[in-house]
Amino acid sequence: MRALIYGLATVVIPTWGLLAADAPAAAESEKNPVPVKPLIAVYDLEGQLAEGGQRKPSLLDMDATRPLTLFDLTKSLGRALTDSAVKAVVLDADGAELDFAQIQEIRSHLLALREAGKDVWLYSEHLTNGIALLGSAANHFALMPEADCGFNGIYAETMYYKGLLDKLGVLADVIHIGDFKSYGETYYRSGPSDYAKQQEETLISSIFEQLVAQVASARKLAPDKVRALIDDGAQTATGMVAAGLADELIYRTELVKKLRETYGKEAKFDRKFQLPDLDGPDFNGLLDVFQLIFRSKSDTSKSNKDYVAVVVLDGDISDESVAPVRSQILKLIKDEHAKALVLRVDSPGGSALASEVLWEAADQWKRGKRPLVVSMGGVAASGGYYVSSPADRIFAEPGTITGSIGVVGMKFVVAGALEKLGITTATIQRGKNAGVMSMAREYSKEEAEMVRKSMTAVYATFKQRVTDGRGKALKGDLETLAGGRVYSGKEALAVGLVDELGGLREAIIHAKRATKLPKLEVRLLPEPKSPIEGLFAKPDKDESEILRSAAGPALHLQLRQLLATGGLLEALSPAARTGIQRLAGRIEAFKGSPILLLGPELNLRW
Repeated sequence: MRALIYGLATVVIPTWGLLAADAPAAAESEKNPVPVKPLIAVYDLEGQLAEGGQRKPSLLDMDATRPLTLFDLTKSLGRALTDSAVKAVVLDADGAELDFAQIQEIRSHLLALREAGKDVWLYSEHLTNGIALLGSAANHFALMPEADCGFNGIYAETMYYKGLLDKLGVLADVIHIGDFKSYGETYYRSGPSDYAKQQEETLISSIFEQLVAQVASARKLAPDKVRALIDDGAQTATGMVAAGLADELIYRTELVKKLRETYGKEAKFDRKFQLPDLDGPDFNGLLDVFQLIFRSKSDTSKSNKDYVAVVVLDGDISDESVAPVRSQILKLIKDEHAKALVLRVDSPGGSALASEVLWEAADQWKRGKRPLVVSMGGVAASGGYYVSSPADRIFAEPGTITGSIGVVGMKFVVAGALEKLGITTATIQRGKNAGVMSMAREYSKEEAEMVRKSMTAVYATFKQRVTDGRGKALKGDLETLAGGRVYSGKEALAVGLVDELGGLREAIIHAKRATKLPKLEVRLLPEPKSPIEGLFAKPDKDESEILRSAAGPALHLQLRQLLATGGLLEALSPAARTGIQRLAGRIEAFKGSPILLLGPELNLRW
């Protein structure tokens, strides 16, 4: 488990909005000009910024609010760019849980606003790497006089679980295809292999240099000075302003007063500018419940206007996570108004079979000769790259973690853990290889060779998918680029694994242009829903599906209980707790399949 603290900014500063075709008119007729009151768009980015915005329905969770998505925010910022009434945007990013690609996306919008002559204000009480990156794009970067300063560069800490698994009586039996395919090392080693260390050093160095360069360039500071600020162990808010990293020290109440003085009494401060209603429905009686049920059962995915569809794959790739994405793509294939597809991929990979299932759906869309564009999020590695490969064009942020073209085979042997619980096993076997997936013992030599042959076949298919999709864009022999090697977006561009540096905005604009059609709507599908709305929603079924899988007993839940004994999890840092809980989930994932396409075990924070 790695906690990697960093951020990154895009290099290109476009001058157009995200959804220019959807933007309101810039001004009234010149013949009858109407005075427009200044409008200040205010964004509070506290908490997580969702990708797809889907929350699982549950009778235990009756929350009517739905999350703010990256799509929502970028759409709003794009409209702020083209709306002449908007004179400035104000951001409060304290408490924001953004990944590095989201920081890059937001920062590129801020730079575009600056270039368009609009003011960008950012206020912070905690100067982190991410805040420094966002603040470098603002022309009014204010810190609280006693702000905490943690602009300290990149710190990578990997957790290795071999000792823990030994104590639990669990053994990780791992097979790799690709020297640099380091996934799984954290389960059977106490430290990184030489290959893993080499690629981690290269990746972190690349990101660090981009962090320094982007902050230095935007703040007009020498890179050496930025490095000196990072290495200053006694950072203060006063020192950061004196060094030119921030503009002024001011308290929050004073900043509000300054904003009103700057834009006048007539200025309107809009905290919901062009954003959807996130509060959800009000329930004041039984009639409201019936209205929600009726509205939820209606099909809101249909449109009588041409549009670009944005569909999100978020998190580990599994049968469960792929099903709704695949179903949505198949629906779009049948919708003549869906003129282009932007697949947003933010995934470290997962099941090889599920990756192939989603790849096939994307390939079916592509056969219809409609544009397929991929926008990579914080990570689109291994299986995440697999499903991206058929795209006509792939966009990634400079710090996106991608590549990891390789295969890992593993099973967790839990006989020792069961023994500690007083459970023993007795087996009867008919068929030489019937017990290959038994979690009661390691692979035999013959079984390991059999699994390796299957993995080699999967690896060959993976490389073929990449070759077919990328074609002549690849710069060099694919095998020298594969083998589990991991790249930043900037490095991936250099070797032809991606086509262009940019975020969701750039991907949507490219998709629009590729259709050669005027004025297209842009729709995030499925539409984000709160848990209670999801509870009453129309079941998302693909009538072409005949066979469906059923979930088995959740061994990972038992292991979570075992790990939590004695309050161990509560005593650990949030990153450590996340890592251990992910470990339990991965044990369940490998129980279902011995062959996975998984990238490096990263938890990226700024």
